[in-house]
Amino acid sequence: MATHLTAAHWVYLGGIVVILFTMAIRKNIVVPAVTATLLVAWAFSDSIIVGLSAIFNASLVAAKELFNIFLIIALITAMLGALREVGADRLMVAPFRRVMRSGTSSFLVLALVTYVISLFFWPTPTVPLVGAVLIPVAIRAGLAPLSVGMVVAIAGQGMALSSDYIIKVAPGISAKAAGVDPDTVADKSLVLSLIVGLTALIITFVMQRRTWRKPSPDLLVEWENEASQLLDPTPEKPPSGVQPDPHGAAGRADTPQIDGTPRANSSAQATTATAAVLVAEPTDTGTPVRKTWSAKVFAVLTPLVYLGFIVFLLLGKFTTVVPPLKGGDAAAIVGGIAALILFAASATNDKRNFLETSSGHVVDGLVFAFKAMGIVLPIAGFFFIGNGDFSATVLGLPAGVKGPAFLFDLISAAQAHVSPNPFVTSFGVLLVGLVAGLEGSGFSGLPLTGSLAGALGPAVGMDPTTLAAIGQMGNIWSGGGTLVAWSSLIAVAGFARVPVLTLARKCFLPVMAGLVLCTVFAILVF
Repeated sequence: MATHLTAAHWVYLGGIVVILFTMAIRKNIVVPAVTATLLVAWAFSDSIIVGLSAIFNASLVAAKELFNIFLIIALITAMLGALREVGADRLMVAPFRRVMRSGTSSFLVLALVTYVISLFFWPTPTVPLVGAVLIPVAIRAGLAPLSVGMVVAIAGQGMALSSDYIIKVAPGISAKAAGVDPDTVADKSLVLSLIVGLTALIITFVMQRRTWRKPSPDLLVEWENEASQLLDPTPEKPPSGVQPDPHGAAGRADTPQIDGTPRANSSAQATTATAAVLVAEPTDTGTPVRKTWSAKVFAVLTPLVYLGFIVFLLLGKFTTVVPPLKGGDAAAIVGGIAALILFAASATNDKRNFLETSSGHVVDGLVFAFKAMGIVLPIAGFFFIGNGDFSATVLGLPAGVKGPAFLFDLISAAQAHVSPNPFVTSFGVLLVGLVAGLEGSGFSGLPLTGSLAGALGPAVGMDPTTLAAIGQMGNIWSGGGTLVAWSSLIAVAGFARVPVLTLARKCFLPVMAGLVLCTVFAILVF
């Protein structure tokens, strides 16, 4: 039966086009997203009141769906703040320097560790683990924060999640919708995911290599100061009678930059750097610095606790000794562990006032999470209004009433125009997966791409399992957390401490090149 498109559908499509165009010209998309939400709700209900309410409801729905990501960013950030006060943060990452001694080795280790852990447990618990232990080491080794975010996103949210070869939820959904064997879809998805991932990583390596710097403890201090400036952007005034240095870091040619923006420079930066040296490991110049027993204890305890958690996950996956954990449950435990380490570190560092300092760290973590990632809420709200699972709430429909699925209706209406040619059909299914992923939910478009694969495969002389795997690549690489800023890419950007919209934009070229290559491979080989 043909899908009936209303005025609201066309307004929603227009909103998508405007948002994509705004992203292409590197402008912020909050205003277009909010305006489009208003217009879609107004067109659907013929009421400006509903349209105005939808602006608030859309962001509220998005906040409910994404708050788990915000909270785990906040708890890990708070834990790192407490460890920094104790002096354990740099001691904790010191052993990894034996392997991660340069930008190149850090790039490879980050990609490998993120991929392996994400393959077994999904990226949700992996990003906090990598963010707490390995990202600071990579930064110190000279890897740019943006490079860190791209590697983690491509290896975890992209390469591991798009195949989902171990847990097999994604290929199971695709195969069920297509009416084919799940194992065959899983096998083809694994090959295609490796093609996309390795292509994207190679392009990222070539593009980002020029931004890497010589290893230095100062890089870690600068990176941490980025978060400090985000939490307290007001620059400190110089003492009375002291003139600012006109040749300071802001005016030097070698000032580190992120996406072309000079790093903030103030007297607070020097103060933070000085304080960090007092608790850091011996400097590269051999100058002795103070290490306390508590710093050593927490530097050993924190990685051991998370290592024990990984062992627990492995036991749950491959044995019956402990119950298995998946996705949200594992991420929740990562956050709970971070909270306990935070309290213990605060109590060790300041026994008298640890209740206040612990709360202060939690508040700082929440402020950081919302200042860094809060911009995505109104953007995600627009795409949630296109999802039938959330649109009823956004539009204020009565309980039990099914909301419109604007995005899927548009895709379903367009599928009739796909030409019966293997190349056109394959790239059409890939495009459908990419567009369906704009909702940022990862797996939501798999029933649609799977259904298209089952229907179109025999008509064009292609194996439906191949088309299902192609659609799976498009949907998960888009919405799973590499191309869409309002997906789990938020968590990656939060731990790498880079703007999430910038991270999504930088991932676009490497990922799309990989997707095109894997689609051509699938057509010619499978």
